[in-house]
Amino acid sequence: MNVRDLCLIIDELAPPALAYPWDKAGLHTGDPDADVTRVLVALTVEPETVAAARRRKAQMIVVHHPLIWDPLISLRRDDPHAALCLALVEAGIACYSAHTSLDVAPGGVSHCLGETLGLKDMRPLFHVAQATQVKLVTFVPPQHVDALRAAVCEAGAGTIGGYTHCTFSTAGMGTFRPGEASRPFSGRKGRLNEEPELRFETVVPAWRLPHVLEALFKVHPYEEPAYDLVPLDNVVPGIGLGMRGTLPSGMPLKTFAARVVARLDCGHVRVIGDAKRKVKRVAVIGGSGGGELHRVPREVDVVVTGDVRYHEGLAARRRGLAVIDAGHEATERPVIPMLAQHLRTRAPGVRVYEYVEPPLFEVSTK
Repeated sequence: MNVRDLCLIIDELAPPALAYPWDKAGLHTGDPDADVTRVLVALTVEPETVAAARRRKAQMIVVHHPLIWDPLISLRRDDPHAALCLALVEAGIACYSAHTSLDVAPGGVSHCLGETLGLKDMRPLFHVAQATQVKLVTFVPPQHVDALRAAVCEAGAGTIGGYTHCTFSTAGMGTFRPGEASRPFSGRKGRLNEEPELRFETVVPAWRLPHVLEALFKVHPYEEPAYDLVPLDNVVPGIGLGMRGTLPSGMPLKTFAARVVARLDCGHVRVIGDAKRKVKRVAVIGGSGGGELHRVPREVDVVVTGDVRYHEGLAARRRGLAVIDAGHEATERPVIPMLAQHLRTRAPGVRVYEYVEPPLFEVSTK
């Protein structure tokens, strides 16, 4: 396999079109055509990450956090970040980031966090604009509808819950007059023709639309297929920011906080709320979720996230929302084994290593 192959495999799990527009994810270093036999999966690229990749002779690093966020204005070795990028290039190591796409994709960062903490019946906490759907409508001769349905549904259209190939067709009559430069599928140039057609419609996740339209144009018999794209308020289930679920049984906030420390192996947490309060309905936001606390539904008992700022914590406490701040790195770390396993499954000829970076903060009792 090469770098490009591995990027496409990651994109299956976290399609880039699901990322927020401001994100800077993707392939940051490396030759897309370079061969890959060893991959290192981590959260962030730091000098220690590059050293770990070199020890394992990895030709590619797959991370959650983008390597390059702000444009580089120079490549000086006395600039630590530029030196880090140069180290990757000199070692011939490709670096690919799946960032906010992995945050909102089904089974992504927050889902892995919720599973680690033992949550059940999980569903997205917040819907995102990237998860909207579009209705695709086109018109096709009846004898071609089966091929059209197969093509667009295989490209990502027509899925509703656990059902695939969901479409609707109704008969009608289309008219057209081919111009002299046209190559009509049927009818005669310069004359108004009537063609029995089926109105064919199906739903498409917005981020899959380019692939679905490509499939439509490939199999549609007409030289110029007519089609409509109708924006919908429908959202694709399973896609969203954060997750919410329930514990099998309620427990005091202090007990749940101890579970968070143990299962995330984070050494300590910061807790907002009454230690004796019983919690059962839990929301999780992997990474930096402090800015989203004001949007958490009131029926949630406690939120587990990272990077909670002072005034965000005060506002949550006034609302009666308990918060456990386990840190940015600890709440995202559970996605590493999932991402590594995805690569092992889809690229069995590639050896995949997992790397956990040293904690940024140390716990001191002094």
